[in-house]
Amino acid sequence: MHDQARPLAVLRGIHRTLSPDGVYLAQDIKGSGHHHGDLDHPLGPLLYAVSCMHCMTVSLAQGGEGLGTMWGRKKALEYFRNAGFSDVRVNELSHDFQNYYYVCRP
Repeated sequence: MHDQARPLAVLRGIHRTLSPDGVYLAQDIKGSGHHHGDLDHPLGPLLYAVSCMHCMTVSLAQGGEGLGTMWGRKKALEYFRNAGFSDVRVNELSHDFQNYYYVCRP
């Protein structure tokens, strides 16, 4: 979602198309949303570079929000809830230090 021009519109569309017992699984980078909160992230510098050189520019070129790769868990949860998801759970996998897994239900 972080490189979409209108991520909230995309998430609302996903929410709208799910059946009442449906599930949307989103995998996204495990960032804090603030560079000072990502100083210890093993790939932090690389991910911020990718964010500036690709993700943000893809979004901004379309007049979008430019959230970027490291938009963070707090912002992601805000977007999922604003899209209408009432049950959002965040999971981490022991073998994956880079991503959060958001399990979103209508």
